[in-house]
Amino acid sequence: MNVTGKLKHIYDTATWESGFSKREFVVTTNEQYPQDLKMEFVKDKCALLDNYSEGDEVTVDINLRGNEYNGKYYVNIQAWRIGSNSTDGNKVIAQAAKDKAVSVDDVGEDDLPF
Repeated sequence: MNVTGKLKHIYDTATWESGFSKREFVVTTNEQYPQDLKMEFVKDKCALLDNYSEGDEVTVDINLRGNEYNGKYYVNIQAWRIGSNSTDGNKVIAQAAKDKAVSVDDVGEDDLPF
């Protein structure tokens, strides 16, 4: 699944003594009736948000996660990839925090001899 919209808010990374970390953010969807959806990156994916600012148009790949605790049920939207929506319609996908994102236009013909 994915969600397209505008980054409304990016929170700081929260880390616990166990070493677990998560970073929450809010995306306002591009629909007739826009929704503010709070999502989260966990562990090493938290740094993916470092290259983004509030107001950026993005597409976020997500998984829905649900669990039960003491008879109550909870649902989280866990993100695993984020990409910018450029003005010409190409998406730049951030695969990892230290990888440089590459636009479709930046990829040329290969120079292999075969």
